[in-house]
Amino acid sequence: MRPEQIKAVEYMRDKGSRLAASRIHERVAAGFAALESFLDGIAEAEARVRAFPGEWSVQEVADHLVETHRPSLEELRDLLAGRRPPGGPIPAGLQSRDPLARPWAELLGELKRLQAEVVDVLGAAPDRLNDARAPIVMVVNVKEPDGRETPLHWIEDLDWKAYAVIFRLHVLDHLGQARKVLRAVQAGRR
Repeated sequence: MRPEQIKAVEYMRDKGSRLAASRIHERVAAGFAALESFLDGIAEAEARVRAFPGEWSVQEVADHLVETHRPSLEELRDLLAGRRPPGGPIPAGLQSRDPLARPWAELLGELKRLQAEVVDVLGAAPDRLNDARAPIVMVVNVKEPDGRETPLHWIEDLDWKAYAVIFRLHVLDHLGQARKVLRAVQAGRR
């Protein structure tokens, strides 16, 4: 394993598996609230603009979160019930067939509903771990010998607490992405 992978696995253990369920609940809820607060201030026209070639628009980011939250919520429920979720890991770049087809308000509504369900499930979660694990695609940016930064992907089996922390990390990562896109969109209008 690369040092970046070891660091990520240690983080999942320390900030997930070893953390109290109530703290995980709080941290995930705070991450969701930050994302929702940011997205609520974006007009549909701005949300649909791709500011950078080959990069997602804010709407495509939100679509990705909806498409990954749906199966992740079911996998979290399986883990809490002591079952390994069926199938393989959720693909890292999952999106709907046409991410720009849905009205922005409808997409935001579904995202908020899914996030509220996750928060409810975590609020009722026991503090204890069980033996169930789910495979997830871990992605971290790594520095290559030539100085370039590239994403590194691998599969890691996580317990329910570590899995739940992924919700927070995932939305915060995409919140940063959406902020960058919106800044560029708004700068282009001036």
